[in-house]
Amino acid sequence: MSILFKNCKLLLRGSADPAASPEYNVLDGYLGVSGKTIDYIGETRPQKQYDEEKDMGGNLLMPGLANAHGHAAMTLVRGVGSDLNLQDWLFGKITPIEDRMTPEDVIYGTQYAILEMLAGGTTVYADMYSFPIECAQAAADAGIKANIPRPMICFDPEMEAEDCDRIQETPSYFRAIDGLGEGRVLADFCMHSEYLTTEKTVKRYAEMCKEFGARMQVHLSETKKEHEECIDRHGLTPMAYFEKLGVLANPTYAAHCVWVTEEDLDIAAKHHVTIVHNPTSNLKLGSGFAPIPKALEKGIRVALGTDGCASNNNLNMWEEMHLAAILHKGYTGDPTVVTPAQVLDMATLNGCLAMGRTNSGVLAEGKDADIICVDLNALHMQPALDIPALLTYSAQASDVKMTMVDGKILYENGAFFTMDVEKIKSDFARSCKTLLNI
Repeated sequence: MSILFKNCKLLLRGSADPAASPEYNVLDGYLGVSGKTIDYIGETRPQKQYDEEKDMGGNLLMPGLANAHGHAAMTLVRGVGSDLNLQDWLFGKITPIEDRMTPEDVIYGTQYAILEMLAGGTTVYADMYSFPIECAQAAADAGIKANIPRPMICFDPEMEAEDCDRIQETPSYFRAIDGLGEGRVLADFCMHSEYLTTEKTVKRYAEMCKEFGARMQVHLSETKKEHEECIDRHGLTPMAYFEKLGVLANPTYAAHCVWVTEEDLDIAAKHHVTIVHNPTSNLKLGSGFAPIPKALEKGIRVALGTDGCASNNNLNMWEEMHLAAILHKGYTGDPTVVTPAQVLDMATLNGCLAMGRTNSGVLAEGKDADIICVDLNALHMQPALDIPALLTYSAQASDVKMTMVDGKILYENGAFFTMDVEKIKSDFARSCKTLLNI
């Protein structure tokens, strides 16, 4: 199947090379897709004939958004435990409900999350939740791209690594997940955090990750309490602790990094760690402000994530883009820090690279056709004088008119083509009623 998009604007990165400075320009032209690949971008109509032509009405085509940190099935607990700090929220409100979740509940919560993400222009997401095989299958069936791990957790400081079920079962989980959905679903390793693991298990799990040549997801220095208690326990910050135990020897993307020090940022730069910025979640939980301007100064790759719905309360990457752009201007007093081009990189290319998806994140010939269409005719999108700034400061999730993954349109103008919306809504409502007693 091939499609030619015409009468559209194209958001193009100055260079597809991620090492190049983030710079975007807009081209009025044509974009061709053959199979799952972009095969033409140009101002003039291509000579090649395509199976279908789509007139985009002057709207914008841009790379799909990459949600680099979240817990998809937490749609089931959206709004639970609002206005609490992280420890009280997580262990007092959320964990007791999660302990009652069945695999079916998690499937329904994940499917519901995918609907929300596709409608908002997310084409790839990183998950971190229970029942990973079920989560991976839900993503594969929907046609979206996803990175799925099974979080490694161990509470017993006396337990040897070889006795930890989570470590023993990791190879089988990894092999069952990696490559599902014609390669759209990738398996990751995941260290939940310093405070929910032990030195023995962290060290062995990091070694296993390296043996598999996999990526590592981790929560890191999300709160002041987490950060300081790690120092009390180990004499090291979480970043230094994970470096010592070999975690950062793997391609690592670390969520939050709110309380990281200057030395931590140097460690992250040394090991090419991607920091996944979660501004809404960090603000809602009162966790603080991640030092993103300093990270960018040090050349650290920064991506964006929504976190889970209970600490956000949505999966709207446009809100994360908006906050990532304005938040740091406010607390630094410098309106020039964190530019729209940097934010666009965070929301697209950088998240894809963190997830090991080197062929996504930009519109360019030969790249995967992970494309969204944004309505430029909305009232809040005119006049369209500076489109990168408009996308950062004005755009809303509701402005997404189409979401394509690997050359297949999954969502367009309110319609989903790979998911049974009414069934998912019914299943989701039934799980919520049981879990939340509503």
